[in-house]
Amino acid sequence: MDMVSRPPVIAPGAASGWRRERGRPALAEVFGTIATRPTGPIWKKLAAFLGPGYLVAVGYMDPGNWATSLAGGSKFGYTLLTIALLSNMMAILLQALCARLGIATGRDLAQACRDAFPRVVSWPLWVLTEIAICATDLAEVIGTAIGLNLLFGIPLEIGVIITALDVFLILWMQNLGFRWIEAFIVTLMGIIAVCFAIQIAMADPDWGAVIRGFAPTVEIVRNPDMLYLAIGIIGATVMPHNLYLHSGVVQTRRFGDSIPEKREAIKLATIDSTIALMFALLINASILILAAATFNKAGKTDVAELDQAHSFLAPLLGSTLAPTLFGIALLCCGLNSTVTATLSGQIVMEGFIDIRLPAWARRLTTRAIAIVPAAAVTIWYGEAGTAKLLIMSQVILGLALPFSIVPLVMFTADRAKMGALVAARWVTMLAVLTAAVLIVLNIKLLVDLALG
Repeated sequence: MDMVSRPPVIAPGAASGWRRERGRPALAEVFGTIATRPTGPIWKKLAAFLGPGYLVAVGYMDPGNWATSLAGGSKFGYTLLTIALLSNMMAILLQALCARLGIATGRDLAQACRDAFPRVVSWPLWVLTEIAICATDLAEVIGTAIGLNLLFGIPLEIGVIITALDVFLILWMQNLGFRWIEAFIVTLMGIIAVCFAIQIAMADPDWGAVIRGFAPTVEIVRNPDMLYLAIGIIGATVMPHNLYLHSGVVQTRRFGDSIPEKREAIKLATIDSTIALMFALLINASILILAAATFNKAGKTDVAELDQAHSFLAPLLGSTLAPTLFGIALLCCGLNSTVTATLSGQIVMEGFIDIRLPAWARRLTTRAIAIVPAAAVTIWYGEAGTAKLLIMSQVILGLALPFSIVPLVMFTADRAKMGALVAARWVTMLAVLTAAVLIVLNIKLLVDLALG
């Protein structure tokens, strides 16, 4: 069946909850193209669902998160590892709701907003989400450009333009099949993990202190500077584009329409995202551990810049290999992040305004909307303004987060929309608490930045 041209249908068991019928699916050219196993052992079924979670995990270890992890590790050693763990648990819960929404309703979050709200509400939400994606792209473009500069000496302005070429890479890989995009992402994540594993082995951290760092401590609340960085780590964790991305890419799997089949699909997709996000925690923790074992141990407690960390690694570890590995990891992370941001841009634009263009035109349009403002701002500020730009991107994401996270929790808790696959009440209560904490912490961070 042609997934693009099929007539709109109403999600089973959720007809009365939507203002309009379900339209063309997200990423229509790859919708339902990956077969799953209806029978057989659980591990074989899970293997078919592994992939979307890793695309989502990229957003939780993007260059925007590196600054907070570097600052936390250099200033306070291993203490803030517990905050990295807490923020990851929040992410696991929210991404599980995204998978539930996409599988249960056949809509991604953008389509759900379009079909549930009048245009006077959904269009402003679209604009805010596009702004958030531009901010996400800003951090990722900067990270990629810095990685190119550190490794190859390419000027920041040229590096920014090079990052725009990822759109052609995605078009090529998507023609081969969505599994190629997933394989590309997982491969780069593996390279990042290897780079940090080698660097941590060189740094030889205090593993007892590392384990203790994952245990909660009241010192985080008592120390205002530590609390501020902890808020930064949590606030930079959940980004709006990830919520749209996961609810869309999970629909690349082809599963049945019955409630039991969808229920099993939700379970397997949740396992996939949980495993992937634990891998993201491993990377984020590695950045913090590396900073603690090198910069904090040497008394350099004010390291937060990516290029600053790169320049300090060689003399502290006594090896020129360490900064090279750091640069490779940063470049891989930036490339991964721009690829997933491009997919998010397509999901958001198609979902909110239901544009009907050829795949290449949609891809170029959505990419241009995100990359052009990010490139212009980066080139305008130059190398000296990278720290300011990263802060600015986090401020914008903090402002935009409630407008994505609140609809997600609302939809998955609504039985009229979700039918028998509505989220359990205890899950909804945890999600409400998580959303409230994230929103309050982002507001506090914004106020502190404004007053500071």
